[in-house]
Parts: sequence; C-alpha cells; structure tokens
Amino acid sequence: MEALPARARVYVACVVLGAALGLLPLSSARTPWWAVALLAALYAAGEQVAARGRFAGPFYPVLLAGAFLLPPPAAVLVAVLGALLSPVGQRPRRLRRLWRAAQLAVGVWAASRVHWALDGRDAVVASDFPYALVPAGGAVLAFCLVLAVLDGGILALAVGAPPAPLGQRGRVPGRRARRGLFARSLAPVAVHGLAGLMMAVLWRSPYGPVAALLVLLPMCVSWWVFGQYHRERAAHQATIRALVQAVDIKDGYTRGHSERVGQASMMIARELGMDDERVEVLRFAGILHDVGKLGVPTRLLRKDGPLTPEERRVIELHPEYGHEMVRGISFLGEARAAVLHHHERLDGTGYPYGLLGGQIPESARVVAVADAFDAMTSTRSYSRARPVPAALQELERCAGAQFDPRMVAALVRVVQRCGWHPAVTADEARPPAPAVPSRPEVHR
Repeated sequence: MEALPARARVYVACVVLGAALGLLPLSSARTPWWAVALLAALYAAGEQVAARGRFAGPFYPVLLAGAFLLPPPAAVLVAVLGALLSPVGQRPRRLRRLWRAAQLAVGVWAASRVHWALDGRDAVVASDFPYALVPAGGAVLAFCLVLAVLDGGILALAVGAPPAPLGQRGRVPGRRARRGLFARSLAPVAVHGLAGLMMAVLWRSPYGPVAALLVLLPMCVSWWVFGQYHRERAAHQATIRALVQAVDIKDGYTRGHSERVGQASMMIARELGMDDERVEVLRFAGILHDVGKLGVPTRLLRKDGPLTPEERRVIELHPEYGHEMVRGISFLGEARAAVLHHHERLDGTGYPYGLLGGQIPESARVVAVADAFDAMTSTRSYSRARPVPAALQELERCAGAQFDPRMVAALVRVVQRCGWHPAVTADEARPPAPAVPSRPEVHR
C-alpha cells in the first residue's frame, strides 16, 4: 500500500463510505452499548494476541457473534472499533488500519443482515437447533464472500501486494492471491462462525455473557496448538534452507539443483498417489540429497577436468556424509534414507553399499530418478543440458538396471502432462571440460 495507485485509493474510499453507511441507522437502533464495547474489546484483544504469534489466523468468532446478537449497525460498530484498536505490522499503518476496519465492517454488516433476514435472531434467543444453523450458515457465507470480493478487488487494483487476503499478515503476490480466495477461506471462517453461534446462544441463555466467553477457551487452545505447529514447521523449513544455501555456496555449478530435485521428487510422489505428508517428506529428501557435499573438498566439486579414481571415491562419500548430518533431524523421516541411498542402482553397482532392487528404500529410488533427470537437463561444468525428451528417453533406457521403472514412468507421465522448465545453473562463460562422466547419476 506504500505506493497505492489512485484507482485503488478510490476503491478504498468507496469501501470506507460503505462502512460508514452501515453505521447510519445506529442512532435509531436499540443498541446495547455495553455489549458493543465488550465484543469490540474482545476482538481487539484477540487480534493483539494473534499478532504476537500466540495464535494462528484472525479472530473472527467474536465478530460473527456480534453479527448474530446485535442489529447490523451495532455489529458494524464492533468491527470498526475492534479493527481500529488492532495492531498493524506494515506501513502505512493508518491506511492499512482504515482499510481493515472498513472491510470487516462491510463483511459483518452483510452477515448480520442475512442472519436477521433469515430470522436468525429468534432462533438464537429460543436456542432452536438445528434450525439456528441455517441463518448462521447464510451469514457465514455472506461474510466470507464479501471479504473475498473486497480482497480480490484491492489486489486487482493495487500495484504490489496490499493487505493479505482475509486478514492474513504479510505480502502476497496479487494474481496468485486472487485465485480461490473464497474457497480457501470458507472452511476456517465456517469454524469461526460455529464458535460465534455458540457464543450467541449462550449469551442469550440464562447463564449470560460469562458463559459465552467460555466458548473462546477451547478455540484459543486449538489456535495456540495450530500456531505452535506452524512455528515448528517454519523452523524446519529454515533449517533445510540453511543447509541448502550452504551447499549452493560451496558448489556454485549446481546452484538451484537441490530445489529442482525436490520439485521433481514431489511430482513423482504425487503421480504415484502418495499422501500429502509423504509427498512433503520426499520433497525434503530431494532438497537435501546432496547436503553431504559440505564434507567434500571444494576443489573437487569445482574441478573442471575429469576426476581421477581417487577423487571420484572421495566424492562418492557424500551420501554417507549427508546421512550423518541429517541423522538426528527426526522430522525428515524416510528422507534420511534417501540422502544415504540415492546413488544406489537396481543392479547393485551403485554406491555407497551396492544395494540390489527392493533393498533400496523407495524414497531413494524416487530421488535417484529426480536427481539424474535434473542433472541431465541442467548445464554443468562438464556437460551441456540435454533436451527434456532426450533426458526422459535416457531414463527409460536405464530403467530396470539403474532406475526403478515405476519412478521413471511416473516422471515421464507427469512431465509430459505438466511440462518441465529447468533453469541453467552452470556458468556458461566457462568452457566445458574435455571429458563427460559415463553414467548419468555421477555428477558433481
């Protein structure tokens, strides 16, 4: 938003005007001011805690409870007050806070209007289940749709990345962020809506607002656990990224190779129908398969000429070095076996242990195909990149002796269907070495 175009500023002004119009009937509506103040304070406090990393995601249950309990103008006031008191991480903070308040105000107004139009207020007061779910579901759909439309509009009009969709913090590429905003946000907002409905029903019950606040306790615990999971996942990603960057710095000719092998391994795993968790592990395996190069002398990794037998034996130790480095990282799972065995061959002539056929872990067989494919389609110090069809033909030729035919067939299918566009990783200004390794899996 730092350099928001004029048309985007006009768009923001229109949304702010719409939010202001939602507040106009406030004086004529019977507004319980203490409830407005309490809900606004709860929402602002929840956003403060979320901003400090304690929870994951925005704090919508209180807003939706306000939409179920209060007249539309009062529900809008809850959103405006709460959003204006909430923290904003990026500059310009004033403009971002104003946009956030207006966006939520319009969304809550739409949710409250739909809920009241479907007689949701009577259902909440009477605790009429399951009928109360119908107006609440309509309100959640309206709330989610309005936020998605407003986010899509600002992303389409702004240059760069305005507020991330549906209250997420940070920058999001515009085109990608606009895709599926409604579908991606519907499930979490529906969960928030259910919690808001429970709050509203307990609020109207003989137990009063104190009982309604108890609904937030299990929600806060679940958000905390979810936030812990995401922080742990981010730490894992940072660990892997640091290791890969160290390899890229040491072996400049293969810069980007690890990420591409991870991508190809993930494509093979998905083509084979593996579950998402295992696909992620195999992506890690592909990314980290060459981490053992950190234990190989740099002069050997950057040597332009052919390797001597002694130098080749030193380089062939890198799977064992890599396994020692990642052995204690528990979250990698079977990726550790892939790091150790990705240079084994089905015919038993590979290294480091000369395993045969099914003795080679499946993860290693996946990474072996992805590794050789990227090696053949990337320019190196000792060879030029092959065309993708030629690389696939070479893999098929070596299937059964060197590579697992299932993995090769899966890669061929997915590449023919989705394509492959590898980047040139070698310094093309340097002349190629006079000799080329005889086996496609031997690459530095």
